[in-house]
Amino acid sequence: MSSLFRPRSNTAFRLVLLLLVGGALGTLGGLMVWARVPAGTGQAEEIVQPVQFDHRHHVVDDGIDCRYCHTSVERAPSAGLPSTALCMNCHSQVWNKSPRLEPVRVSYFTGQPIAWERVHRLPDFVYFNHAIHVNKGVGCETCHGRVDQMPAIQQVAPLTMGWCLACHRNPAPNLRPLDQITTMGWRPEGDPAALAQELMKRLDVHSRTSCTTCHR
Repeated sequence: MSSLFRPRSNTAFRLVLLLLVGGALGTLGGLMVWARVPAGTGQAEEIVQPVQFDHRHHVVDDGIDCRYCHTSVERAPSAGLPSTALCMNCHSQVWNKSPRLEPVRVSYFTGQPIAWERVHRLPDFVYFNHAIHVNKGVGCETCHGRVDQMPAIQQVAPLTMGWCLACHRNPAPNLRPLDQITTMGWRPEGDPAALAQELMKRLDVHSRTSCTTCHR
């Protein structure tokens, strides 16, 4: 009686099994890598906004503090976006006829907010509160980079879970005095390690690695 399968069928079966398992592992590995490289995290991605807003000019030339536009950053989860009325505090007099600011004027007179494109985006299952970070000594530059050197805001940090956890496990190196929260390019005077530990005590900062800290 002849066998149902030829001997080479074993080889073909092993090859198919190898391809299936290898393909599944390769796909999973590829997705894990993609979620950690700049192309996947959105770092340095140029995002076109409805109005060209140059942070270099507003922060460096005009000396505008971050909190003037992001008014709720010290008291709410969201840092907030400036209303058109806030923009018009200056631009009703400065560049009040510039074509570049036409969307701002239209928004002001119609009451229709400007549809800004989001730059920093976290998954819906992640809870992030700007106020707690700012009031515990984490400066704007720590997460957002040198916005005073950006013609347009880009995401500089990966914002991955591993990146966040690295700071939550050891927050001390990322702390600064509260009066320096918005200072770009701030560097500690004296011994950085000693200042970091002193700020940990003064601001009552502790490591936070519980799942419920960010996933609520």
